[in-house]
Amino acid sequence: MRKLKLTKRAIDALEPGDRRETYWDSEVVGFGLRIAPNGGRTYVLKYRVGDRQRWFRIGRHGSPWTPESARKEATRLLGDVARGADPSEMRADARKAMSFAELCELYFAEGAAHKKRSTLRSDRGRAKLHLVPLLGPKRADALTRGDIERLLNTVMNGRAASPKPEKRRAGSIMTGGPGAAAQCVALASSILQFAVQRGLRADNPARGIKKPPVRKMQRFLSFAELRRLAESLDVEIEETNAVHAVAAIRLLALTGCRRGEIVGLRWADVDLERRFLQLRDSKTREKAVYLSAGAVDVLESLPRFAKNPFVIAGGGAGKPSGAVDKTWSRVRKRAGLPDVRLHDLRHTFASVGAGASVGLPIIGKLLGHTQASTTARYAHLANDPIRAAADAIGATIAAAMAERGAEVAQAGIGELRAQRDG
Repeated sequence: MRKLKLTKRAIDALEPGDRRETYWDSEVVGFGLRIAPNGGRTYVLKYRVGDRQRWFRIGRHGSPWTPESARKEATRLLGDVARGADPSEMRADARKAMSFAELCELYFAEGAAHKKRSTLRSDRGRAKLHLVPLLGPKRADALTRGDIERLLNTVMNGRAASPKPEKRRAGSIMTGGPGAAAQCVALASSILQFAVQRGLRADNPARGIKKPPVRKMQRFLSFAELRRLAESLDVEIEETNAVHAVAAIRLLALTGCRRGEIVGLRWADVDLERRFLQLRDSKTREKAVYLSAGAVDVLESLPRFAKNPFVIAGGGAGKPSGAVDKTWSRVRKRAGLPDVRLHDLRHTFASVGAGASVGLPIIGKLLGHTQASTTARYAHLANDPIRAAADAIGATIAAAMAERGAEVAQAGIGELRAQRDG
């Protein structure tokens, strides 16, 4: 047995022989250096677990393994052995450990059955574009809070984690931003919580991470803009005869429904006699949508096809129209509304209701909101008594400052008193 203190100078002086030779360190028992005939130098550790003798390869001599760092690693491993662990088995288990990319696949296969199809599609997109490129190779059981925070910052700063494909679904987000970052962290938390439930890791490092504030899009169309939109829809019919796509846009404006609810609507779920839709696959589960006279007129004007069950029928048999997004792009451009999204028609439906003093609970039911907080964003639009009082006071002061002066002002004050006493 060849024994010496393994130092850089001593190792550099060793010459390779005709066969592999092992030199043992004089300070740490079992720690040694193997020299191959080709000159390769590798740090090793020999130890016993029960009655078995085991060998463990620490690493090749050179960066990052120096005699000092390899000796420290050997000492640490011997401590594991003293506690009953087997470093060789631990390394084998680590190599077999599930990566985060593999955990994502398992989650979508077995842990996301409760999610709606549209939500699942969005989640898969976030995983493919951001989570897997940034976290995929890492061990699922070794992810830390720092890893999740780096994911958050990378996506929030808009750095795309994967190249943009030539074709992508309309409306999909590619490069990140605060909203995408918040959604990515939420998805990562769901996936890691699934891993905790399956016993694949002990904790969820994504839980409790502060997400960036996301500004809610609240674009409402004015009455003048709605008129321009209607005129543009009429022109679209004349130029393209896109009857079903235009009808979809009109129904979105008249019902406050989501895009998928109208595009995926089937005639079997339409009750024109009682004027309502029975949506069986809404984002908030099954719900009824009550139809105004205008919405009924749109539905009654649509042609039906024997082999196509969809209200917004497409060219292919049994399929909904795929032309709604392209039609909307042309319509909004023609109407001078380049910043308006299809979903903003839903916001407009709610804002008109709030402005007409329709109560927020009723608006929430019309939109199918399950949480009152979701409808609360429209509270500032409601024509409530405070707004009415502000209008009356302002009109009275403005009149008092005008030529008619005190007489008009007194009339305004009398109106306020009548409102108070009534």
